[in-house]
Amino acid sequence: MSSYPGNEKNDLDVEASPHRVVDPEPVVGEVKDVSHADAALDFLRSEGEVRPMTAEDEKRLVRKIDWMIMPLMWCCYCLQYLDKTLINYANVMGLQKDAHVTPAQFSNLALIFYVTYLAFEFPHGYGMQRLPTAKYLGTMVSCWGVIVAVTSACKNYGALVTTRVLLGCFESAVAPSLILITSMWYKRNEQPPRVGIWYLGTGTGTIIGSLISFGFQHYKSHTFTSWQIMFLIVGLVTICVGILVVFLLPDNPMKSRLTHEEKVWAVERLRENMTGIENKQLKLPQVLECFRDPQTWLLSLITMSSNVPNGAISSFQATLIKSFGYTSETTALLQIPSGVVSIIAILSATYLAGRYNQRGIQIVLLLIPGMLGGALMAFLPAHNKVGKLVGIYLTNAIGSSLPLLYSWVSANYGGHSKKVTMNAILLMSFCIGNIIGPLSFTATSAPDYNPAKITIIITCAFAAVVTIVLQLYYIRENKRRDRLAGEGKQGHLKDVEFADMTDRENMEFRYKL
Repeated sequence: MSSYPGNEKNDLDVEASPHRVVDPEPVVGEVKDVSHADAALDFLRSEGEVRPMTAEDEKRLVRKIDWMIMPLMWCCYCLQYLDKTLINYANVMGLQKDAHVTPAQFSNLALIFYVTYLAFEFPHGYGMQRLPTAKYLGTMVSCWGVIVAVTSACKNYGALVTTRVLLGCFESAVAPSLILITSMWYKRNEQPPRVGIWYLGTGTGTIIGSLISFGFQHYKSHTFTSWQIMFLIVGLVTICVGILVVFLLPDNPMKSRLTHEEKVWAVERLRENMTGIENKQLKLPQVLECFRDPQTWLLSLITMSSNVPNGAISSFQATLIKSFGYTSETTALLQIPSGVVSIIAILSATYLAGRYNQRGIQIVLLLIPGMLGGALMAFLPAHNKVGKLVGIYLTNAIGSSLPLLYSWVSANYGGHSKKVTMNAILLMSFCIGNIIGPLSFTATSAPDYNPAKITIIITCAFAAVVTIVLQLYYIRENKRRDRLAGEGKQGHLKDVEFADMTDRENMEFRYKL
């Protein structure tokens, strides 16, 4: 008997089913009602047949897709990281003095950004589901570019608070948009390297920011300060990139600049993902399932704990380096190796994750140098500046675990509404970690900040343990489903790959490790 009451085995309407998530009966037949299924299914059934795609065709297609979307995605993530950290470079360029901001108020500016970032994740998730994803992303990029440019006119703490609130509001759309776009175009084993490419924006953003800061510190004027010119120029560049995204980044494969044949191939090759491409209907049962799913909260804990040190270092790295006695110009240059460490860690970890289908192991391996870096900063004697500097550089590997978490979500969440919900939860967890991190740098612990450095060690260790637990959960669940398949309790539904079923509803789904 089918688990979808009121339908015959070969006349199946997926939406007639209750949302069962525990050992559903075998489902056979065909998806008849495409109105509630993934948009890709309606496209495939209405566009007719094309010739089969060869391995060489697929290679050319993937290369074409890469050049069509990856540069713009990298630009978006690079600018969102650069723009939110410009205030740290501005701090060593005299922002606090010029805007009459106290050290405590400056710390609050980092906190305020992430509070707003957190608050707008669910509204952005709804917006991305209901509106064209790429157009929505490009609009948000241009909006925060305006805010960055306007920051150049800020002369007091109140004005800076306003711009940080608005910056967090608009930038919070970037990561979930890019995660969705990545899952629309790439197979699950292709996703980690591609997420790694656009996430390289963090490392390259650090290098670009350091060079920009160093360059603008040589600008002298009685009309504008160096940090004001920096904000204005970077803001204008961001606006231009946002406009390019609106006009050049496709909303999905079906509406892209690919040929008709290539569009069909681009969709068909993603069947094996079983996560779909796009569905503009918000399905409440999928949202609720996301909150009930154990992997949701394990991923949330990993993200939260691993971003406590990430938030601390990204906000106070310049302050820590300058406390060693370096000038503002030298401090800017000494942050470049941090970007290099981040780039190396991202490229190597995401490549290995895609090559060997092992995201969890790579996350643990990235957390180990973070723990070592925290230990070097906390326990080396004060005169060992080189060792402490190496410790700061090593902690930059921690943030490189985030693209692996992004790719875990895009690979292991089926159902568009569930995926959008999880993207919001993941980014909210990211925000909470980044809110807690800077708070560990208290005024009473200055200038050594040893409690913050010990916090880095503890949170990294906790994240590593939870990552191992999640990996074991996936292994057990996959074995359970294999056992059900062996007992004939799985069945097969034609076009289930694009039925917009969740990973828990679709018992043919297998989790990536």
